[in-house]
Amino acid sequence: MQIDLIKGHGSSNDFLLIDEISNSYSFSENERAALARLLCNRETKLGADGILFVMKSNHADGRMRVFNADGSEASMCGNGLRLVARYICEMLHLNDAVIETMKADLKVSKQPDLYPNVATYQVEISPVSFQLSDLPLQLNQPILLNEKIPALSEELSFTALAVPNPHLISIVEANVFKMNIQKQLSEYVNGPNSFFSDGVNVSFVNTINKGNIYVRTFERGVGFTNACGTAMSASSLVTCLQELNDFETIINVYNNGGKVQCVVHDDAGKYTIDLIGNAIYLYQASVNIDLGGGAFSLITHNDYTEQTAYEKLQEDALQFIEQTMKG
Repeated sequence: MQIDLIKGHGSSNDFLLIDEISNSYSFSENERAALARLLCNRETKLGADGILFVMKSNHADGRMRVFNADGSEASMCGNGLRLVARYICEMLHLNDAVIETMKADLKVSKQPDLYPNVATYQVEISPVSFQLSDLPLQLNQPILLNEKIPALSEELSFTALAVPNPHLISIVEANVFKMNIQKQLSEYVNGPNSFFSDGVNVSFVNTINKGNIYVRTFERGVGFTNACGTAMSASSLVTCLQELNDFETIINVYNNGGKVQCVVHDDAGKYTIDLIGNAIYLYQASVNIDLGGGAFSLITHNDYTEQTAYEKLQEDALQFIEQTMKG
């Protein structure tokens, strides 16, 4: 089977995009999972955090399905959605579109460059739920807002929410990032445990100053990534709820992969988040796949030239992090 794909990234959270609209590909559910495990393997010539399947929708401009590198399906992916937004908008010659995802139809739009020559898209992150049953998280209470879970940590407080991916968020001092606690905690809640039966994305957040935060995320099914779009969005919301940032105001969100912007909206307690960031194409490739044998070969590989501009954004972002987080 020959498949054409594009490799791209949002905040250095990288994906392989497969177009099922223009091509006559037909995959079973098992094949989608197997493709993700095979092609996303970092020890191969491709490697990625996941696969974005771009599909036809019966009611929206396009549909996105996301499979993590371990073969599991994610209900949403903010960084991946920006890539799909770009692909759909350019394909259909649109500045605004609606993308069907597992839980909701989400508005996307092309935006002015976040940084010179860095293609930038805004995507809607919703729905938002604080009901623990929606993560799910097993606790003897309906919600968890900036509270301790003693079995996980005696020192840290957590907020749990689904956007719709499940997130566990803790606002921490800068020195906590030098410790091993996030890795240990994340591996525990994503292994056999009595709290999260389906695992959870775990983010540690440092409020650098008003309007600027740093987020590091351990993603369910992936591990530590350069950035997670839904985590950065959820983290921005949590800082607004704790009055560390303001609703309806741009929040610069720094991560190891660069920088995005978030705007949190509060409509009488119904929250949505705008996630604004890059959608960079790295290369086009064609591969010949033998799923039965668990192998593939690279047929063609053609690079884009967009990464150079993004690396300048990333360099500036990392310098800002180093200068402001000296705890």
